[in-house]
Amino acid sequence: MSAHVPAPAAAPADAAVPVHGLHHFAWRCRDAEETRRFYEDLLGLPLTHVIKSDHVPSTGEYCPYVHIFFQMADGAYIAFFDLGDDTAALPSPNTPAWVNHLALRVASKEALLAAKARLEAAGVEVLGVTDHHIIESIYFFDPNGIRLELTTPSVPPEVMDAHARAAHAELAAWTTLKAQRQREGGQHG
Repeated sequence: MSAHVPAPAAAPADAAVPVHGLHHFAWRCRDAEETRRFYEDLLGLPLTHVIKSDHVPSTGEYCPYVHIFFQMADGAYIAFFDLGDDTAALPSPNTPAWVNHLALRVASKEALLAAKARLEAAGVEVLGVTDHHIIESIYFFDPNGIRLELTTPSVPPEVMDAHARAAHAELAAWTTLKAQRQREGGQHG
């Protein structure tokens, strides 16, 4: 049984954290060179930084590792830790494989199709193009079992602005429906 983490109370708008964007997403990899070949040679993300250490800076614990960073066009990074034991991160046993994934934006439908062709030519199994009504996407797994999505917008910004205006109401409706389903499920169990 997992512990429930309560949602934080809503902060005043003037106290919002000034998040400017993604710096990096980090995950464990089985092999740094295999991961480099996939992200740099196949996806075209340059390897831009390598950190090697025997101790974790935030905790001080002994754990030899290499931390590798691949830069995206917007300046953000995808990063990986190779802990030297040829072990990839395990998928979550309580979560379907399609849920946890990293979605990366490409510039156009043409770029999406070109990426699909390049991946398939390299022997990577690709699912899609999938139409999500606001984006079109392809899906595939990296050598570490991480599900990746390449996606491109398929609607103008005004459509996304309309979705943003409705987002809180949509979430409230889902929360109500979820609570109702849980109550009904509890009555039958």
